[in-house]
Amino acid sequence: MNDPPSGAADFGRAGVGDRPVRTGADVTVSTAVRYALVPVSRLSLATVARRSGLHPDLVRRFVALGLVDAERDAAGRLSFDPTAPAVLARIQRLRSGLCLNYASIGLVLDLLDRISLLEAALRDRGTRRETPPWT
Repeated sequence: MNDPPSGAADFGRAGVGDRPVRTGADVTVSTAVRYALVPVSRLSLATVARRSGLHPDLVRRFVALGLVDAERDAAGRLSFDPTAPAVLARIQRLRSGLCLNYASIGLVLDLLDRISLLEAALRDRGTRRETPPWT
């Protein structure tokens, strides 16, 4: 009964940050929701594989490992955020540069995201540091 209008199905939640962030012993979940003002274009598996230069099976494996986020449509096909090729490139750089296995890459990605959040919080507070950020 409360179905959205015919064009509204393309407008969805974009950039939903529901990833748990560890703080000490407890886990908090960010529930901030941002709505797109324009339709969010999703990328198919073939497009992501072509843009990242990886085999589609390897991209599927990354999705199964939780290294890259994807959604399934009604037919069961994977669809990706437009930033997925950049995430896959980051995974490949970590794998080749640090010789990490894929399980440890997930941990490193989480730690890098946490560092980015902490540095952003420092910038927002206006705290000045004598040393520039390491990144």
